[in-house]
Amino acid sequence: MTRAVVLVEGVSDQRALVALATRRGRDLEAEHVAVVPIGGAHALGPHLERYGPRGLDLKLAGLCDVGEEGAFVRALERAGLGTDLTRADMEELGFFVCVSDLEEELVRALGSAAVLQVIEQQGELGPFGTFQKQLAKRDLGLDEQLWRFMWNRKIRYAPLLVEALDLERVPRPLDAVLARVQCNVRI
Repeated sequence: MTRAVVLVEGVSDQRALVALATRRGRDLEAEHVAVVPIGGAHALGPHLERYGPRGLDLKLAGLCDVGEEGAFVRALERAGLGTDLTRADMEELGFFVCVSDLEEELVRALGSAAVLQVIEQQGELGPFGTFQKQLAKRDLGLDEQLWRFMWNRKIRYAPLLVEALDLERVPRPLDAVLARVQCNVRI
C-alpha cells in the first residue's frame, strides 16, 4: 500500500530520484513510496486530485524545473493546498524547484570533468565533440554544453550522473524531496 508519492515532471527525474534513494540506502518500494512521472508540469493538477487530500490523501512531495514553478504553484493552489504560494510555501508542502532543471543541477554538482568521464564511459565523447562544434553551441561554456548535450539523453544519463555524484554534493532539491517522504518501515 502506497504511503507517499513524489510527483515529478518526467521519467528522467524519476530515475534520478530512485537512483539517489538507492545510493542513500533506501528502498522506496519497501517504504511504500512511489515516484510518479506526471508527463510535464501542466499535468500536476489531476495527480494532486488523485493522490492529495481530495483523493487518496497520501503524503505528497514533488520536484519541478524553475521554468515550471508557476504551473506547480497554480496546481497546488487549485488543489486547495494554499494561496499566493511562494517557493518557501511550496517547500513546506514538500515541492522543490530545480534551477534550471534536474540535469543542470547534476552537471553543476558533479563538475565538468566528472560529467565528461560519465560521457566517456558511455562511449559518447565523439558525439559530444560533434555537438560542441555546432554553430549554436560553440560559444557556450563547457558546463552549458554538457547540460544541453544531456537534453535528448536525460532519461539515460540522469541515473548515471547520480551514480557519479559525491553524496556530500547532492543538489538540495533532490535530497529535500526524498527527505520529505522518508517513511520508517519495520521489517
